[in-house]
Amino acid sequence: MTAPSSPSVLSIRKAVKRYGTVQALGGIELDIGEGEFLTLLGPSGSGKTTLLTAIAGFTGLDEGRLVLRGKDITDLPPDRRDFGMVFQGYALFPTMNVRNNIAFPLKVRKWKPADIQARVEECLALVQMEGFADRMPSQLSGGQQQRVALARALSFRPSVLLLDEPLSALDKKLRADLQWELKDLHRKLGVTFIYVTHDQDEALSMSDRIVILKDGLVQQIGEPGALYNAPRTTFVADFLGKSNFLDVEVEGFAGGRARCRAGGESFEVATEAPPAGGRGRVALRPERIRLAPPKGAAFEGAIRQTSYLGERCHVILDHPGFGQILVSCPTWKSGVVPEDGLPVSFDWDADACVFLEDA
Repeated sequence: MTAPSSPSVLSIRKAVKRYGTVQALGGIELDIGEGEFLTLLGPSGSGKTTLLTAIAGFTGLDEGRLVLRGKDITDLPPDRRDFGMVFQGYALFPTMNVRNNIAFPLKVRKWKPADIQARVEECLALVQMEGFADRMPSQLSGGQQQRVALARALSFRPSVLLLDEPLSALDKKLRADLQWELKDLHRKLGVTFIYVTHDQDEALSMSDRIVILKDGLVQQIGEPGALYNAPRTTFVADFLGKSNFLDVEVEGFAGGRARCRAGGESFEVATEAPPAGGRGRVALRPERIRLAPPKGAAFEGAIRQTSYLGERCHVILDHPGFGQILVSCPTWKSGVVPEDGLPVSFDWDADACVFLEDA
């Protein structure tokens, strides 16, 4: 398990949650660092939301402990955990204006009126909503409502902010804009963020570390670049981005390179140690593959299909041994201009492939 770079604020120990015969959490072990932006990433049913609601106190654990700065909070009710929470559906009070929505947690905590007023103004400025204090939630756009929900969750200065897919209801452009704003807000405040999403791009762009979950179990933990470039399993390589998979026979190993054969072709894979037994599986990211005119690179194929995506073009190649290979190339600079049916050659560097543990 990859440890956080800062001292732990929250430790999760052997967390288990069952719903009848279904195990939603299967003994999660996790340390979350002070001031860290940690993302829980996984497909539907992976356990990410169950873990977040267990941290919040809304879901009780069947086994395991939660420890906040050395204090066991496993049985502590949600209102005593000092955690802020932002939901996917905003959860603003429809009969309260923006100012009163933000003030609500402070009134519950019996802050003085003057302190409440000052803190509400601070929070409005923090989320750039100063001119909207007297508006009702129904008078706000989705992005504005989410900003108010953020301000309310931060108003009482929580030690940890929990965010359950807070951007998923927004359109693509607004979601991208708010990702930048959330990351900037995290940098300014230094509060620990625990963020749930099923969106891989969102996780990669915002997080200090990512926890990838499947079937209630941690698959891999690490910094975004480390996870993307060195996935340990087929699931991680396939879920976090796109990958090609080649089952290989290892023919030799020297100088940090394994000589591999797959689909009737030979190529090298940079590795500290090849898999035992002489067989394995490698993941190859589509953007690490180079296209060239015929005879200009190591392997020959033909373009089956192209998909233009603006700044990039996705290309599916047919190769007699590898089968179908996905290539992602920049549209402004490529060895060929992709079009369906075009003969091409292609290759990649030795460090483009990574051996997987579950071959």
